Amino acid sequence: MKVIQKIFRSNISVYSQRKPREIRPEVMQRTCQPLARAITLTISGAIVALFAAPLARAQDNRPAYEVASIKPNESGGGSSRTNGSKGQIVFTNQTLKRFIERAYNAEPFQVTGPGWMADARFDIIAKYPADTKKDDRPLMLRTLLEDRFKLAVHHETKDMPGYALVVAKGGFKLKPVAPKGSSGTTSNGGRVRTLTAKKSSMADLAADIARSLGQMVVDKTGVEGVFDFELRFTTDDLSSNASDVDAIPSLFTALRDTLGLRLQPEKVPVDIIVVDHLERVPVDN
Repeated sequence: MKVIQKIFRSNISVYSQRKPREIRPEVMQRTCQPLARAITLTISGAIVALFAAPLARAQDNRPAYEVASIKPNESGGGSSRTNGSKGQIVFTNQTLKRFIERAYNAEPFQVTGPGWMADARFDIIAKYPADTKKDDRPLMLRTLLEDRFKLAVHHETKDMPGYALVVAKGGFKLKPVAPKGSSGTTSNGGRVRTLTAKKSSMADLAADIARSLGQMVVDKTGVEGVFDFELRFTTDDLSSNASDVDAIPSLFTALRDTLGLRLQPEKVPVDIIVVDHLERVPVDN
């Protein structure tokens, strides 16, 4: 005990004889460096957590199908179908390019990428989770393409000539139907095309017309609800000056006479989806 007290008094004596400027650096170095390292590590960890957590949540929170089956369609046919119900969606003989259009609510002229994506055809059967919102359905298809075909895109904006879909002078001619049950559109034919729609909205019609014209069509009808209808028209001339051919109406005439609608020329900003990466063969089901 006496030895310890002697050492303690000796150390006190040494430090008391040092000048203040000799004590401060030594004390500061011993106490502040470990503290500084601890603070740096804590802040670095907090920053990593701050940025990593939202990223993980964004990935985990993507709307997704409950289950989906993807099979190549090698039938060689050109016609395709889409049939939907509250519980599932069935895509038959559709190209990868068309799936991307659907996933982004885009028209054919809005999607650019490798040419082969317009030739690769697939059948997809997908089941929706319970209480799926309509707006989430395209996002679910987008998630499927990202996960199974490794889709990656970026966006560009261009001003392009297009049309506004509006009500014609005689007024709208259809009556709405109950939204419950299956819905979808079927387009068949070559020179004479028949568009059959079941429980389709005016926005859906605008999208179908845009695909036929190869130009942007914006729904400005102000008409709410969904409708059943059949639109038959010639594809010989799809310009606004087109005339009827062999008693088959042009698209512009068919819209006016069958539905009470017309197309009004406008210049519109168009979102272009550029495909940066896409796998030809999907990941296994």
